[in-house]
Amino acid sequence: MLTLPIKKKWFDMIVSGEKKEEYREIKPYYDSRFMNAFGFLLVGGQMIYGEAAPEEIRKLWPVPVVFRNGYSKDSPEVVCKCTLQFGKGKPEWGAAPGNLYYVLKIEKVEEVRNHVLPG
Repeated sequence: MLTLPIKKKWFDMIVSGEKKEEYREIKPYYDSRFMNAFGFLLVGGQMIYGEAAPEEIRKLWPVPVVFRNGYSKDSPEVVCKCTLQFGKGKPEWGAAPGNLYYVLKIEKVEEVRNHVLPG
């Protein structure tokens, strides 16, 4: 399962259900991680997935992704079912205006681990 680090502010917003997207820069580092996790190929800057992708790499979407607030095995984490696309993000959710990103669309929060609610 793909695990991505995330800042506390965004982590808390995902757990509360307020934030429905998470963004990652379009870089070779994320290309390979997302291709493996989501089962797609990049061809001419386009994502090829589902029935169009070779059967041996296909994955059922939405895909489980772990967002972890910290780098320790005991850090708070949330498991979400996500889809993936290219697009511009929302500045109020951490995206720089006008930049293109990998956009992880959070379809469902499935599990929250090691998280203590404030108060």
